[in-house]
Amino acid sequence: MITALSFVERKVEPSYRIHRLLERIAGDHGDTFRFSMTKSLCGGKGFTNDIDMTVVESLRSLVSTDRSVLRNLRYGKTTGENVATIFYEHNANPSALKGKTIAIFGYGSQGHAQAQNLRDSGYNVIVGLDPQRSSAQQAKADGMTVLPPAEAAKRADWIQILTPDETQGDFYESQIKPALHAGKILGVSHGFSIHFKTIIPPKDVDVVMIAPKSPGHLLRRVYTEGRGVPSLLAIHQDASGRAHEYALCYAYGIGSTRAGVLQTTFKEETESDLFGEQAVLCGGLTSLIKKGFETLVEAGYAPEIAYFECLHEMKLIVDLIYEGGLGRMRYSISNTAEYGDLTRGEKVVGDETRKAMKEILARIQDGSFAREWIEENKKGGKNFAALREKEKQHQVEQVGAKLRGMMSWLQKDTKKPGLAQKPEAKVVNA
Repeated sequence: MITALSFVERKVEPSYRIHRLLERIAGDHGDTFRFSMTKSLCGGKGFTNDIDMTVVESLRSLVSTDRSVLRNLRYGKTTGENVATIFYEHNANPSALKGKTIAIFGYGSQGHAQAQNLRDSGYNVIVGLDPQRSSAQQAKADGMTVLPPAEAAKRADWIQILTPDETQGDFYESQIKPALHAGKILGVSHGFSIHFKTIIPPKDVDVVMIAPKSPGHLLRRVYTEGRGVPSLLAIHQDASGRAHEYALCYAYGIGSTRAGVLQTTFKEETESDLFGEQAVLCGGLTSLIKKGFETLVEAGYAPEIAYFECLHEMKLIVDLIYEGGLGRMRYSISNTAEYGDLTRGEKVVGDETRKAMKEILARIQDGSFAREWIEENKKGGKNFAALREKEKQHQVEQVGAKLRGMMSWLQKDTKKPGLAQKPEAKVVNA
């Protein structure tokens, strides 16, 4: 039987989508399943994008018994199981953007990392910022060429907008649109502005998304270590016929093809990203922490103990899940904790929670959330500011500040160890 190992021995790498299909076929057909390995598969030079199609040719002997095999294989798309296509360094053409100028707009978390990684990969990078901004001074200190946004947009072949979602539309209209003409590439790292049409680009430009799945500081650090973080890739417009090639080259430049670049769509990335933030990673998690903390304190337990049990130890559990999924976490905790997990978790996050999650997703899908968020900012963000201030006054924050002051390992960057660090102003998706 031909296995994944056999492909490795022949220096050939089918996509993850193909691996999954092969596993399913092998399970269905057992020892009767054989590949008719072609000359190109056994002796092909290097890695090329036609490997999947070569595998399709190798499966033709199976068609007579299971014609669904070839129907399920479509190069560059997903199978019926909805498995993502993943691209690596050997799929990219690193020279696709050579000789072109890439302009990064925004020098926050993602901006500084993408700009520096691209520069260090040998690409011509400029940064579009108001020269008076502190971020412009930092970009210059990092060795970047900084130009006013409108000038950078004129010079650029690739325009990468990494400014906040809520202001991207206005920024685009005033600084980018006048210089965006046929032959240029408009890039983003989150699909919000394109999907919800706060930016409507002309039809004669490529519109692509490369979205690293990590904060910018991690994207930069991992790159300097010779590794990369995964990214998502999507194409909204392919005016040149080479949008995918350009996007994959950009992903190569920031180091993501070292780890894997997953094909998606603007719709899928935008809606799933917002849902994850609201229902699970941010909104869901912080509400769960606060409700647990409040329950213990109201029952008479010390706030300090409640903090440790409901917030501090969260990182320990999440680290285990991050490293090896739910299974690794459950393997690492006590039997008592695991039994409590398996028998009580659904009582806390059950069908009612799922119903609420579906309502949140529906409001994202129909554009209600996007309209609400944009309108909030047009009105000056007063409600947003009030909500922020209210959260700062929650008891869990007050208790946490004192307890973190006792943790010397958390204070290496803090001048006042006994106080919580004042959070820096953050730029969304910058």
